[in-house]
Amino acid sequence: MALCLGNICRSPVAEALLRRELAAAGVEATVVSAGTGDWHVGRPADPRSQAVAAAHGLDLGGRARQLGAADFFEQDVILAMDAGNAGDARRLAPHGAEARVLLMRDFDPQGRGEDVPDPYYGGTRGFEDMYEMLERSARAFAQAARGGGELRGQ
Repeated sequence: MALCLGNICRSPVAEALLRRELAAAGVEATVVSAGTGDWHVGRPADPRSQAVAAAHGLDLGGRARQLGAADFFEQDVILAMDAGNAGDARRLAPHGAEARVLLMRDFDPQGRGEDVPDPYYGGTRGFEDMYEMLERSARAFAQAARGGGELRGQ
């Protein structure tokens, strides 16, 4: 699962990239995304995220949803876009939660453990930078998942 604040900018792009990269690596997985907040539930991805995804051959057809208790039992890993999202997910985790919360960029060879900055209030360049970080991270995550070992990130 890809997780950000509102599920309209970073996590929908991460979801699409994770699907693509996991499939390319031969890893069968169900990939979803969510936000920690409910501001955008039911809305499509931000047009700027849709545009950067489309420019790279990805379709963001989903609708925003909020992280729920069931996600902690249905997902193996929750890849948070930043430390704030990771902290929120850990606080929201129900007793006995099974999913491990990691940072998306725990897998980025150019920024291990760093945040994926939220491009919402910025310009087009921020969305392209976001895409590049997410693509590197998704590719490395897929390779780690293909290896069959425990996914640790950093």
